[in-house]
Amino acid sequence: MKNASDDIKKLEQKISELQQGEEALTKKEKRQTEFARASRIGLRISVELISAVIVGAGIGYLLDNAFGCKPWMLVLFLFFGGAAGILNVYRLSKNEDELNKL
Repeated sequence: MKNASDDIKKLEQKISELQQGEEALTKKEKRQTEFARASRIGLRISVELISAVIVGAGIGYLLDNAFGCKPWMLVLFLFFGGAAGILNVYRLSKNEDELNKL
């Protein structure tokens, strides 16, 4: 019987340690204000959109120079870059919605 009580004490100690760790994590999350969170998400959205369009334009420009069909590839890949940026923003917003539900 002595072993069972020792096991229970060890289990209670581990539970309290885990609860303290969880409290520390929630305190850290609460420090982030709503404005900071919104600013972070807004910056990430703008970077996702701009970088996708720039990469698409770069690929289109290189293909135009390689094939000599200016400006068709540039225009086409600008649209592809815009679509990729919008898809990335959609994935980001879907991920943020799932995180908010938790």
